[in-house]
Amino acid sequence: MEEITIMTVFEPLVFNRILLTIDEDDSASTKRAFRYAVTLAQSANVELGICSVIENHDINIYDSMMPAKLDEKREQLQTVVDGYVSQAQVAGAKNVTGFIAEGGDVDDVILEQALPDFHPDLIVCGADTEFTAHRVAGAVSLRLAKKAPISVIVVR
Repeated sequence: MEEITIMTVFEPLVFNRILLTIDEDDSASTKRAFRYAVTLAQSANVELGICSVIENHDINIYDSMMPAKLDEKREQLQTVVDGYVSQAQVAGAKNVTGFIAEGGDVDDVILEQALPDFHPDLIVCGADTEFTAHRVAGAVSLRLAKKAPISVIVVR
């Protein structure tokens, strides 16, 4: 039987910048993804970005006409992200950045805003186990895995 050579020299696959996506509508999925991303960032001593998205459908027509309401939603979401950043630092992750983005579909916002801003080489996301506004469990993580130009780990 012929021996198949996969590679002549083993080169480990190492990620240097991890982007964790937070879905405040699906806390179970988000918490598991958070635990994985923080464990990976802490053990590999790499940078961790934590991002959440304000979706257009989260803002009703009346709120969209009131800048104070939009600012309040931004502040609420930033507070959630900051909480995750603090927990990651307490768990031992060294270089953690938190930020929010806003726009249309979550996957598009992550790919078009968060990736160019943070420059990760790995996305970690939850498996969208809840049937939230996306109507289909797993919709965002599936679309990220299909469309992202970098590796995506979906944590169930």
